[in-house]
Amino acid sequence: MTARAGEPFDVTRATSDAEAALSAPVPTAGPTTSEGEPATGEWTATRGEGFLLLPLWESGALTGVYGPEWNDAEAAAEANLTALVTELDRRWGPHRTVSMRVPLHRSRAGTPLPEPFRTLTAKDCYGDLTVWGPVPPAGPLGGPSAGPPAAPRWFALSLNQSDGDAPMLITALVSTRPITEPADQG
Repeated sequence: MTARAGEPFDVTRATSDAEAALSAPVPTAGPTTSEGEPATGEWTATRGEGFLLLPLWESGALTGVYGPEWNDAEAAAEANLTALVTELDRRWGPHRTVSMRVPLHRSRAGTPLPEPFRTLTAKDCYGDLTVWGPVPPAGPLGGPSAGPPAAPRWFALSLNQSDGDAPMLITALVSTRPITEPADQG
């Protein structure tokens, strides 16, 4: 469960959260740490060297949901992702896709992965990444900045589900380095 559990999807809020994440602190060194809501412990973010991973939306629970109802829930989650991608394409320009095929195979084989892919797989975030960047932390390319310009960052979205009963999640990844598919080592 994440701190987004129970929130209806709102593309305006998700876009605002995405843009805010671009300016959020990202560690330059140190261990990877997860953060949670103080009262519930529900996941709010994970930070590691050069990256920030956070949930933007979580579907309702899918325990006991099967057949057409499950397909409808999946279609709704995909529509939410598409709406957010469309808005970010409008603001930041066209995206590209980074496959999670290699990280999935490497994690199953026990082969080490570089960050942020190690954390993505540890959090069961195996959905392909929709990537923009570099995107200035101020938001839209060429947009106004509040203060001195910061280093550009790369931004990615993915739709994830850890198993058939788990909620679907739209996650955001902010990186200080280009987001590219790791090499296949097998």
